[in-house]
Amino acid sequence: MCVGAILTQATAWRNVEIAIARLKDNNLLSPGSLVAAGEEVVAELIRPSGYYRQKAKRLIALDRYILSRGSSMDWLKEEDPQRLRQELLAVHGIGPETADSILLYAGGHPVFVVDSYTGRILLRLGLIDPPPDYHRIQQMFMDELPKDPALYQEYHALIVALGKGACNPKPKCGLCPLGDICRALPESTFPRG
Repeated sequence: MCVGAILTQATAWRNVEIAIARLKDNNLLSPGSLVAAGEEVVAELIRPSGYYRQKAKRLIALDRYILSRGSSMDWLKEEDPQRLRQELLAVHGIGPETADSILLYAGGHPVFVVDSYTGRILLRLGLIDPPPDYHRIQQMFMDELPKDPALYQEYHALIVALGKGACNPKPKCGLCPLGDICRALPESTFPRG
């Protein structure tokens, strides 16, 4: 999951799956394997994910960080998520969304992941003011939902599905299940309620 959190930056998940499969086929998904393989090898294998040279550097930086923590990944589930988040943010190429994805999906911590879909959907629904602010949006969800990693994962998956399927940059409002409450949808476009 840690690898996927970096590979998914600015690309479609299907391309991430191809890149992960190529890494797996070359036995490069265990701690230390990316560092040992080197940047050129990693870059070539993850080429389908786009920005492959940049992402190779980021993956190797993350792998070095993981190695510094030991060979077991247990620490990711056991340690304080706030401290881990600060450590992850200090790793080259890891921002809030990537750090939170690692904490939620790999660590199982109740940390809500905010992505561009989340901001776009909430803006169109009139639930936030522009510009979208990562931490305010995250806090809004974490204040209103039970602290349950499985629930956060489900919410995130549903937001991604809505963002890809209907609420993309050129929205397909007729497909949106939230049309009745969406402020971005003109009254005359589709009947409400």
